[in-house]
Amino acid sequence: MLVILGIITLVLFIIFLIFYVTDARRMINGFLFNVFFCSFIIFLIYLGFSSDFVILRFIAIVPLVILAFILTFGLFALCVGLFLNARILLKRESRRFANSLTLILGIFLLLFILFRTVNPVRFLPNYFEPLFTGASLIGVYFFLHLTNFLTAYLLYQFNRPKLNQDFIIVLGSGLIKDKVPPLLASRINKAIDFYWKQAAVTSPPLLIFSGGQGPDEDLPEAEAMQKYAIEKGIPFEHTLTEARSVNTFQNMLYSKQLMDSVKGREYNSIFTTNNFHLFRASLYAKKAGLKSQGIGSKTALYYWPNAMIREYIAIVAMQRKRHTLIAGTIVGFSVLLAIFAFLFL
Repeated sequence: MLVILGIITLVLFIIFLIFYVTDARRMINGFLFNVFFCSFIIFLIYLGFSSDFVILRFIAIVPLVILAFILTFGLFALCVGLFLNARILLKRESRRFANSLTLILGIFLLLFILFRTVNPVRFLPNYFEPLFTGASLIGVYFFLHLTNFLTAYLLYQFNRPKLNQDFIIVLGSGLIKDKVPPLLASRINKAIDFYWKQAAVTSPPLLIFSGGQGPDEDLPEAEAMQKYAIEKGIPFEHTLTEARSVNTFQNMLYSKQLMDSVKGREYNSIFTTNNFHLFRASLYAKKAGLKSQGIGSKTALYYWPNAMIREYIAIVAMQRKRHTLIAGTIVGFSVLLAIFAFLFL
């Protein structure tokens, strides 16, 4: 049995590795790694409890203890963490809806805990049970999808492009009047750092600053970003601007058109953005027909949970047809079962 588990785990790892090396910009990479990881944990547990070595038994017990803690206190601990993060975020950043996502999720989880504790289903007729079962299945589906997204996101952070790029696309994120704010500056600085690393060993890349002009901005983002980079020592002739885009997909699409006009179809390119935005931006790059991989600039730790919630919502919106179909199918079957139970049971 141990040999069979070992072979299964190895095969799952090889499958994951093939998919990841082929293209790191896929959600299925997260799913494949999670399946491999679960298989690996089962292998370790079985190995530990079938062995006489104390250290192996200890290794086998650790995952079980962690799992027991997560099942017992994980949801409550997450809820407390979200409230604490929301307090810090709203104190340090502006009090707007986009910065309240951790607070909203914390409230939702608290209500969910209360709902499960009270269990109002027991006070309702039996024919309501399929509806609550359907809601639970939808919750499980999105939980699994979320874990796949988080794993794919974390794996993509290990992406390390080669120092042979023709272009670096710097994605805009908004100005304050005509000034580059810290969040956007971190993206430009990441590109500048890569520029000088490549310039030290080969020909430097061209920097493409991508971003249009918002209604509350005094000039296009691309121009402000270009000015910032030139002040940091980047030669003007090594910069290009793309000032039409208003979202990430257009950043990629219009930058591709610009690169095609300069180099034709054969070139190497990467993009820079903040690390929380890296994976979703890579999906837009793929959608725009770019082979570009991304490198991410660091984001303040307190800002990360709220940003990741926003990213996940955007990922769900990108695949809304699939999610609507799956959730709608579950709801449809649940309603049919509830009607059947009402009429015949």
